[in-house]
Amino acid sequence: MALQVGLVGLPNVGKSTLFNALSQAGAHAANFPFATIDPNVGVVSVPDARLDRLGQLNNSVKVVPTAFEFLDIAGLVAGASQGEGLGNQFLAHIREVDAICSVVRCFEDDDIIHVEGRVDPASDMETILTELVLKDLDTAEKRLERARRAAKSGDKALLAEATFIDDVVAHLAQGLPARTIRVTEPQQRLWRELSLLTAKPVLYAANVGEDELPDGNAHVDVVRKIAAEEGAEVVVISAQVEAELGELAPEEAADFLASLGLERPGLHRLIEHAYELLGLITFFTSGPTETRAWTVTRGSTAPQAAGKIHSDMERGFIRAEVISYADYDALGSEAAAREAGKLRVEGKDYVVADGDVLHIRFNV
Repeated sequence: MALQVGLVGLPNVGKSTLFNALSQAGAHAANFPFATIDPNVGVVSVPDARLDRLGQLNNSVKVVPTAFEFLDIAGLVAGASQGEGLGNQFLAHIREVDAICSVVRCFEDDDIIHVEGRVDPASDMETILTELVLKDLDTAEKRLERARRAAKSGDKALLAEATFIDDVVAHLAQGLPARTIRVTEPQQRLWRELSLLTAKPVLYAANVGEDELPDGNAHVDVVRKIAAEEGAEVVVISAQVEAELGELAPEEAADFLASLGLERPGLHRLIEHAYELLGLITFFTSGPTETRAWTVTRGSTAPQAAGKIHSDMERGFIRAEVISYADYDALGSEAAAREAGKLRVEGKDYVVADGDVLHIRFNV
């Protein structure tokens, strides 16, 4: 399954416009709150020049990129944690994603109404964080009640659970996100069960006007300062520019980007930061029939990578024949890499590196 990144934000920050531009999935963008009621899902191919190069070298019949799913989630307003606006739908949808991309309005436009009547990124970011923290606090307090009842038995493990959840409640009550809580290995199971919204990694997309690319403006500086305090990343992007790029031929799009001082579209930068946020890397399989990109978590072993291709490969894993992309690119073929001694045979303990080209040997 593709990884899911939820696009969130207050109404009319450019979130659905950005989604339309990124996914071409046709989400309805309108100049009023709650134009998006159900999450719109767009599957976006992850651009990777290495994939195209491998396909060319092997004259592959098919070249298949890996993918990201972007979910355009209904705009949030103050009181969402209590069901205001479309709060219940918003919070339910956000619970399902792997990471959050919070779109923050950093552009001035009198023709596009801000739900609060002014452009104030700090206030917008605080509103979203507050509503998510309040929902998490409600979740944790309910779990704490059950944990305290269970801990009355005197069982040490149950007492430890109650103590941990009590600490979580105290942390959230300060208005702090769950992702800043230190969780030990023994606490991981309970932590996953809590499924807190603010435990999810966050990336901020500062939406600016065309003439404010690539560096942003004073509003973006505010976003950067707050994100730095949270340990989060910021991507400066223009939803309007991304929409225009989607209507241009590749050569025209490249010229347009260059005129703005950009080398790549915002989509590419968003995905790159999302990969870093989630600790992801890409490996490849390549041959005459197909060249394909695969996504795994950094630190994955060769059998775990094989399991991404097919579960039978992980179960019956024997070895992996590995060529780094750099060697494959420089030498031009698997045969040349083998002859040059650049093909390595790795076993079950091998940790896959970004750009590895793998040939998995396995028993059926």
